Amino acid sequence: MTEPVIAVHGLVKDFGGTRALDSLDLSVARGQVHGFLGPNGAGKSTTIRALLGLLRVDAGTATVFGLDPWADGVAIHRRLAYVPGDVALWPNLSGGETIDMLLRMRGVEPASTARGALLERFDLDPTKRGRAYSKGNRQKVALVAALAAEVDLLVLDEPTSGLDPLMEQVFADCLAERVEAGTTVLLSSHILSEVERLADRVTIIRSGRAVESGTLAELRHLRRSRVVAEVAGTPPDLSLLAGVTDVRVEGQTLTCSVAPEAMSDVLAALTAAGVRSLTSAPPTLEELFLEAYRPEATVTR
Repeated sequence: MTEPVIAVHGLVKDFGGTRALDSLDLSVARGQVHGFLGPNGAGKSTTIRALLGLLRVDAGTATVFGLDPWADGVAIHRRLAYVPGDVALWPNLSGGETIDMLLRMRGVEPASTARGALLERFDLDPTKRGRAYSKGNRQKVALVAALAAEVDLLVLDEPTSGLDPLMEQVFADCLAERVEAGTTVLLSSHILSEVERLADRVTIIRSGRAVESGTLAELRHLRRSRVVAEVAGTPPDLSLLAGVTDVRVEGQTLTCSVAPEAMSDVLAALTAAGVRSLTSAPPTLEELFLEAYRPEATVTR
């Protein structure tokens, strides 16, 4: 088995009386985009800071490329690029100067990278000073610097914050190209559709602990699908079937939520009633996320 690029086991971090990370587990495989989800305060940024070697954890282990972020931060940072959700630039440097400086800090000459093509794709004027940039343009500076570098790992924390939908698509295209070239990505984002489109695997955290982790197909297998059917005869009473909830009937149209193990019984009942049309949709990432944050949801220990 190939060693994961990021391996976190039982990570604990307290800030005074507040536990930010509570035995967190996280594994990011090489060459994958791993979505990292959770609302504000869930522990995402604390995890990223620990992986970048910016803070010391109280218990547990975390490795990046098999190295300890706190002890081997310099070696790790040579191989990764980080884009935060709120980029601060040197006010008197132009965007182009900032990008060039960040690349040269890696020992890379800007002329040898895709810098020029990325500036054009992100429609960024590199001559403006940092203080003149909007939030979206500051984000573009960081993205160009990160994507132009030939790194093994991209750590992206709300990377499209401030970008318009067109630029979000440019980002998605550029990220896909980097992954095709072998780059691993840890993507933390509040834009669930973005993660759903880009991620190979997803980890949802709550109160500093992972509550769901897997591919979208694996997570959906554990969740109910939404079925909408129109029948020719009298709609059957599906509420009598185990694994079927939220049944609603309007005329000849029936909607319900169906657990995977109940789907064959539902289809049999609908077929007997004479199906005219039927749609069955798996839960979206947003629905999986919201279910993980239901007040009655329990955290696996």
